[in-house]
Amino acid sequence: MTFWQCLAVFAAGIAGGGINTVVGSGTLITFPVLLTVGLPPVTANVSNTVGLFPGSLTGAWGYRAELAGLRTLVLRLASASMLGAIGGAILLLTLPAEAFNAIVPALIILALLLVVFGRKLNALLVAKTRHRPGAEVTVALWVLTLFTGVYGGYFGAAQGILLMGFFGVLLDLSLQRQNAVKNVLSGLVNLVAAVVFMFTAHVDWAAAGLIAAGSVIGGLLGARIGRRLPPAVLRGVIVVVGIVAVIKLLS
Repeated sequence: MTFWQCLAVFAAGIAGGGINTVVGSGTLITFPVLLTVGLPPVTANVSNTVGLFPGSLTGAWGYRAELAGLRTLVLRLASASMLGAIGGAILLLTLPAEAFNAIVPALIILALLLVVFGRKLNALLVAKTRHRPGAEVTVALWVLTLFTGVYGGYFGAAQGILLMGFFGVLLDLSLQRQNAVKNVLSGLVNLVAAVVFMFTAHVDWAAAGLIAAGSVIGGLLGARIGRRLPPAVLRGVIVVVGIVAVIKLLS
């Protein structure tokens, strides 16, 4: 990579780490940048996962105050996230590269739809829920968290938004506490998938290192100031970059 490409990847890591902490779609920033600098899709995805997990963990640390009293809930959901992440990583490594090339554009489009319509969908589902959700782990919540872990281990874009959508319906916690739990689970998914990839797949360590350095900074910034940013601005950036990624993959 040239100097300017390295700078672009590092900047994408900062943006991705921050957006993952606040919204949960940082991969829609980092993944297309890695494609643009010439990495093949599967290598870009693997390197992106390895690079983003440090930022996910720093973002979770930044939300540690909101996690007070949620140890049991987080541990139970973490078991689902980690199992799902292993399954998703294995799917990525065993399915042919052509399958990834065909599936990822659809996943990005799904993620973009969740970014744009997720809040309205959550409000509609909550309005139709007859019983107020509790602050415990139900079978439905555990299974949906497992599914999200599989999705996150395979690709990862918008796994945080999926989790927030499920939490909004099935978990009786404030939005900020939900976001804190989301950051922990997303970080664990990225960590588990990254460990699998480190030993079984080709990682572009230069790209992964630049993403990691940027994502650590972004995770800390996202935890401190991200909640002050207008959500519409974040959604707009994600949608634009996601569309660019789809065009890039389909061209």
